[in-house]
Amino acid sequence: MDSSLKFFNPKKASFGRHETFALRYAWLTKGFQAFERNPAVFSSDEATIELGVGKNMVHAIKYWLRASTMLKDADDGLLATELGKAIFAEKTGWDPYLEDEATIWLLHWLIATHSELATAWYWFFNGFHKPEFTSEEAADALADFVNSNLSGKHSEKTVRQEIAMILRMYSPPKLNAHAELEEGLDAPLSSLKLVSASEHAHFYRSASASRPHLPISVIGYAINEVFNLSRIQIMPINELMYGQKQQVAIGGVFRLTENALLAKLENLVETYPAHFQLNETAGLHQLARLNDNMASLDFLRHYYQPQA
Repeated sequence: MDSSLKFFNPKKASFGRHETFALRYAWLTKGFQAFERNPAVFSSDEATIELGVGKNMVHAIKYWLRASTMLKDADDGLLATELGKAIFAEKTGWDPYLEDEATIWLLHWLIATHSELATAWYWFFNGFHKPEFTSEEAADALADFVNSNLSGKHSEKTVRQEIAMILRMYSPPKLNAHAELEEGLDAPLSSLKLVSASEHAHFYRSASASRPHLPISVIGYAINEVFNLSRIQIMPINELMYGQKQQVAIGGVFRLTENALLAKLENLVETYPAHFQLNETAGLHQLARLNDNMASLDFLRHYYQPQA
């Protein structure tokens, strides 16, 4: 199964690859389907005409398709992933126009766990836990993380600008700026309400909550990926909540409270009793994966194609 989920590698990090363009609703659909028709579309002289955007936006669309793992790097260019085909295929895609919020939750998970191509997103959702902050505080914290943990040289200006991009993508627009409002309405990830502008000037909130609209199938996909990466069959719930050594934290990525994560896991076990089990050993609450014969994509298939 195609996956972007990898152990964090301080030697592989990138910033500013989106050409300062935030992800928009139609871009993944337009870019993926154009790629399916012509795998060389992003290097073609006709790319701007075929995609109907400027040259920098062509690069941005390609970036977001890779950051969301709809496309992956191959020896001779790019390849459409199995997940990309399942979601965005022109005639058979489950939700090519992002009409189902589950797809947006899934895209969020894929981007926020892609440590190599979306390093700032990975850090923000896995490693930055202040529920209220200013953009300057978040930018300072990200710059400190980069200086302390990453190999190679990274432009501090570019690194700090990533925070502004994250806030643009995730926080609903303020109503006093027409241009911002238009851009916000075309920002799919803002509908998840994982970040919001505080009533106090310049402050933002990104606090843990119950997230009742987060589908259990997306949780199942995410947890199955974490098990696949770790190559173990039993995991402490505390580890799923907070991660370990800068690794993926389910609770952090989805901004869940401890009680909310536990409720999601109980629902997961109830929905897939042959695959998962909650247990307690010596006071340690754990989630066990009973077998590994279910592909992560199957959790999504059960959601989008319940009759199958």
